[in-house]
Amino acid sequence: MSVLIVHESMFGNTRQIAEAIAEGMTKELTRDGTRPIAEPVLLVTVAEAPSEIPEDVDLLLVGGPTHAFSMSRANTREDAVRQGGLASADVGIREWIERVTPRDSLRVVTFDTRVHVRMLPGSAAKSAVSALKHKGFRRAERGESFWVGGTPGPLSHDEVVRARAWGAALAGQFVGPTPAN
Repeated sequence: MSVLIVHESMFGNTRQIAEAIAEGMTKELTRDGTRPIAEPVLLVTVAEAPSEIPEDVDLLLVGGPTHAFSMSRANTREDAVRQGGLASADVGIREWIERVTPRDSLRVVTFDTRVHVRMLPGSAAKSAVSALKHKGFRRAERGESFWVGGTPGPLSHDEVVRARAWGAALAGQFVGPTPAN
């Protein structure tokens, strides 16, 4: 099994979540040491993401921060840069989804980071699912939202641990139960 994780991160919070998901998946995919997996999980920024998903990718994860109740836009990324965000304002998951070539049979799961405010609507993960399905990814589904304490962060307590566990659970769907000794 091969997994590609495409992520967008302005303040580093979504990147931390994507890295934790990758760690959990890698650990699960290689847990018995016998699987012939050279590089089971590839983590790339949205700027580095391919517009053609390689045929050997069995699962695509797409994640980004929630900006203005949805996926980021050029103006929300520019605003984040003005607030000290580190990433370029040029491309986000919205633009990447617009240019990527769909594979209708590929399973795609989205995730996002969001400010933890009671009753705050909107989610980049939810918006990304709609955009991916519209683009032609029939098997796109919404995954998890991970909470940040404010626009620049930090991540809320134990979100990295939860992301690692979620990654392992996703990978476990492909590898089955832990082998008995």
